[in-house]
Amino acid sequence: MKNFTLARLILSSVLVLFFVAAGGGCKSTPKVDWNSRVGSFTYDQAVVELGPPDKFAKLSDGLTVAEWIKHNHGGMSFGVGTGFSSGNTGVGVSQSVGTGSADKVLRLTFGPDSKLVSWWKNY
Repeated sequence: MKNFTLARLILSSVLVLFFVAAGGGCKSTPKVDWNSRVGSFTYDQAVVELGPPDKFAKLSDGLTVAEWIKHNHGGMSFGVGTGFSSGNTGVGVSQSVGTGSADKVLRLTFGPDSKLVSWWKNY
């Protein structure tokens, strides 16, 4: 019985540490109001703020389309498992958490004057 109590204590401690670490590292960044930037935000400002785009195309009508992509590499997963057996009885406990999502894409379209004319994002 001592081993079972010790295992529960260890498992509980690991789970608490995991959730504290996962929740404590979260930081929210202010959301950008892209609609308010249409007509005034320039391509140069976008590069200064976001870095060089991952994809870039200059169209024949003078528009410039640029995409910034944040790659997600499989998300996060965590698992804990333990088990005990004594004679004909046994106890098993496990916990797992996992997430995964598609890449985040921000597409900005700039006019011939390098000012933002439209935007799109999938997040």
